[in-house]
Amino acid sequence: MSSVPINESVVLTPVDGVEVTVVMDNAIDILAASTDRASRQPWRYDWNDGDQLRAEHGYSLSVLVHRNGRTERILYDAGLTKDSTVHNLDVLGLDPRDYRAVVLSHGHADHHGGLEGLFGRVRESVPLVVHPHAWRERKVVFPTGEEIRMPPPSHNDLDREGWRVVDEQGPSLLLGDSVLVTGQIDRTTQFEKGFPLQQTKTDSGWEPDTWIWDDQAIAVHVRGKGLVVLSSCSHSGVINILHHVQRVTGIDQIHGFVGGLHLTGGLFESIIPETIGELVALSPDVIVPGHCTGWRATHQVVQALPDAYAASNVGTTFAFFSDDLHTAAPRP
Repeated sequence: MSSVPINESVVLTPVDGVEVTVVMDNAIDILAASTDRASRQPWRYDWNDGDQLRAEHGYSLSVLVHRNGRTERILYDAGLTKDSTVHNLDVLGLDPRDYRAVVLSHGHADHHGGLEGLFGRVRESVPLVVHPHAWRERKVVFPTGEEIRMPPPSHNDLDREGWRVVDEQGPSLLLGDSVLVTGQIDRTTQFEKGFPLQQTKTDSGWEPDTWIWDDQAIAVHVRGKGLVVLSSCSHSGVINILHHVQRVTGIDQIHGFVGGLHLTGGLFESIIPETIGELVALSPDVIVPGHCTGWRATHQVVQALPDAYAASNVGTTFAFFSDDLHTAAPRP
């Protein structure tokens, strides 16, 4: 793993391909058919024969990188509840000990809650790459006065379990400089304004924490295709994220995007038109909106980018390969 000063450009080593498996998301559809870009889990005809996949309001992606005839895995987020993500890993036949690193997108519980379920299941001294602000104690205060507390992950528990916590504000490069963890995202658009209802606890009391600076994405460069960008919630704004990755890598083509757009609810639905317009201008080959995107935004993505859209679904693997690398046929 190598670190890069904040706002510095990076040289991202191209890979032969990357497979992104949705380990946890808000939805599961056991009848969804495989396509040329999405490999769905086989349908079990006897539902009592073995454990079934679970869905929840959480997110986790398994990232399998193909380079130089080798494959290596990293885990991006761990879902909400203690045992659901590790349960899905087991059902999918993915061994937690095979992961070279875990990356936390930000400090909200629907992304870190499942880390506890991985205790004792991952390799010794596995690195957890996290922005320093992810340790903040937070809450969301609604106009009605209702509050939702958002506790951070437990640093003490991670230390006790022997995890190697890597606090990085700037970019990091993993797996032979082939995977970029963005670190802090530049905020450049006028319409993506963070999370206005969020507060953080300080020595002086509760203070606004609108920008969620710990929000970070992952990107790989598939040779001959362009960037594949993963973002769990896109609290930075998906357009800010994509522009940021383009800038720091010097690569313009967005081959694929997988993740949440955080465009659900009254605070965020108003910026759907501007977001969709910018996504159309970026022209990704594949876009897989999930988690916190919301049904209105998802429908508009389908309408605006019908050839690029693919439905997120727990257990689905999305394959992004260079043209000269043979890929397996989708599973039935």
